[in-house]
Amino acid sequence: RVLFTRTSDLVQKLQIARRELALEATIAKLDKFHLLILDDLAYVTKDQAETSVLFELISTRYERRSLMITANQPFGEWGKVFPDPAMTLAAVDRLVHHATIFEMNVESYRRKTAIQRRTGPGRPPTRATITENGRLSRHDNQVAETRLPASNQSD
Repeated sequence: RVLFTRTSDLVQKLQIARRELALEATIAKLDKFHLLILDDLAYVTKDQAETSVLFELISTRYERRSLMITANQPFGEWGKVFPDPAMTLAAVDRLVHHATIFEMNVESYRRKTAIQRRTGPGRPPTRATITENGRLSRHDNQVAETRLPASNQSD
């Protein structure tokens, strides 16, 4: 069994569980998943309460269950995620021990697609105006006019 979740969503659930004194039970429920995939680690708010529940999850799963994390920051910048340097070191140590690390130094596909949409092949934006004689005029480097239907006009 696999669970894929945004890290920020899971951290919020874990914080609620901690407030309700149910953190241990909530983490135990997550233990049913053989693989837990945490997406976008870098977007976790950097306060002690949030990162401490994340650290507890990492520590609990260490050497027991698999954990996959996506982050758009290298380990060297994880000090921005975990505010406490000792916690950063301990979390990274647990994550990299027995780990396979895939470092993807490639351009963002979302950014690349957005640039292609603006400059590459494809349909340019279309603008339309209504002319004085009630026709719809389309402007997209081509001129085409379409007669608009009129409610009181007969042909």
